[in-house]
Amino acid sequence: MLEADSSCFKWNQEKRYLWTSVLFGGLSMLAKETGITVFPLNLVFDMYLSWPSIKEAIYEAKWSKETQQFTSRSFKILASLGLLLCARLALLQGSLPKFSPQDNPTAFHPSFAVRFLTFCYLAAFNWWLLLCPATLSHDWQMGSIPLVTSVTDSRNLVTFLFFICALLLVIRSLMDFESQKHSPLVLGLLLLVIPFIPATNLLVTVGFVVAERVLYIPSLGCILLVVYGMKILWNTYPRNRPTLNGLIAFLIVMSSLRTVVRNRDWRSRESLLRSGLSILPHNAKMHYNYANFLRDSSSVELARMHYKRALKLWPTYASAYNNLGTLLANESEAESHFLSAIHYSSDHINAHYNLGQLYRKLNRTSEATYMLKRCIKLDPTFTLAYLELARLKGSSDLSVGPLLEQVVSVNSDDSYYILLYAHWLLSKGRRHSALIFYSKALSVNPSYQPALLGTLRVLKKLGQSSRLFQLQNRFYSLNRQRRGEIQLPHTFLEDLQIKSELIGKARLYDGHVSDSKDKRNATSPNISSKYSSLLSSYCEKSNKKPATTGEVKSLTKPSKSNLTIQKSSTFCLV
Repeated sequence: MLEADSSCFKWNQEKRYLWTSVLFGGLSMLAKETGITVFPLNLVFDMYLSWPSIKEAIYEAKWSKETQQFTSRSFKILASLGLLLCARLALLQGSLPKFSPQDNPTAFHPSFAVRFLTFCYLAAFNWWLLLCPATLSHDWQMGSIPLVTSVTDSRNLVTFLFFICALLLVIRSLMDFESQKHSPLVLGLLLLVIPFIPATNLLVTVGFVVAERVLYIPSLGCILLVVYGMKILWNTYPRNRPTLNGLIAFLIVMSSLRTVVRNRDWRSRESLLRSGLSILPHNAKMHYNYANFLRDSSSVELARMHYKRALKLWPTYASAYNNLGTLLANESEAESHFLSAIHYSSDHINAHYNLGQLYRKLNRTSEATYMLKRCIKLDPTFTLAYLELARLKGSSDLSVGPLLEQVVSVNSDDSYYILLYAHWLLSKGRRHSALIFYSKALSVNPSYQPALLGTLRVLKKLGQSSRLFQLQNRFYSLNRQRRGEIQLPHTFLEDLQIKSELIGKARLYDGHVSDSKDKRNATSPNISSKYSSLLSSYCEKSNKKPATTGEVKSLTKPSKSNLTIQKSSTFCLV
């Protein structure tokens, strides 16, 4: 009875371990795709531990309880793996990411021999990074590691040594399936190999040459193998234990120092980029990223130099052509660089936009219009192209309305763009439509003063005095809150205070009007009419919007301080 209870408890405990492993495997997959490899890793290691019963079932046709439990666990793991893969593909909208030759030059090389030799060397290079992380970089794209184009390349010797060591470990692990005396060796090899398989380009093409982030799980296997190897040496050669102690201390000290140095590299953007350039001076993307940093730091000449260096290392680098074009004062040279960017990357939206900006500046209206429409065709959500096309047409053109309406539909949660369309509607005399969009801007941001002032302006023209007074109370309350003034405890007292302020401002305004040469005849001393005149003057001057961050990086951020459609020469960078 006790034996049955113990067996049942052990079975339930194994089930909890299994589903806990599935849960954490799914969470790791959401963090990084390589997390999905823990499922085949668990399956293979479980097969290793259950090999005696599996072997008995295969050769002697005996289906034991252990074999049944292994089959059940395997089915659950494979089913969980399938479901998680489907979920991951659903997150990717049913298609795998697409990469370009600059992301992974080896995968796009036409020669199979070059691809094979280079991929094999990259596996050995990653193994060496685990053992000796001397050369670390945050980016290994674009020719960071030259292709292995010949069998006589000296790097093939490193590849050969690596695969010999790997083959010996595999043979030793397979031999241990029978005795199962070296389970740390088997587990270490599985941790080293299986999680690295997705990065080998065997299953799918990846978007990197080397990525240190995919070595997190393999590093566990490397540590386990090193520690287990030292344990074997410790037990086999007791006389050499002082030497082993010195070697362990040396590894700990060197790894700690390397960690300290690498942490310093990550202290700032500049230090990280400088470190990458010192490690990979032949990496075009390193020069490109450093040029972007120099551009942001207003070091224009140095930025141009590094952009040109990036183009020299990678002549088809479209983004480098585009960004360099934004720094050139010569308009013909800038046009040439934008055209080169479009030539090497026909769907480069920012290059089309920048070229449209340049053509507008040169009064080449038809070409500018074509480029901006091309931007919208490439990306219907590219807001800057809509706005620039509206500026190009001019606010008097009725076709501007649909453009601004599209901007509002794309940016339905941005009160600025809604306000821009409302202003345009008001300028065309469509007051009721303008009021709707002013109200929509206030629903997005209730404390947005330009939208509040625009609403007041429309209500004044529509003659809705009661709503006008309510909103003016709200306007003054917002101003008091921003100035940190104490709010009055009763609404009636607050309204009375506002009336007093309005009377004083209206009298002051009447005094200025009476002193001017083009003085108009004041027909009514009504507070509301005087405030409305004052408000109209204030509204024309108060067209400001709080600074917001955008997805598109630019050399000079498009100003939102002016809510009318004006011409702009802002270039869009990558």
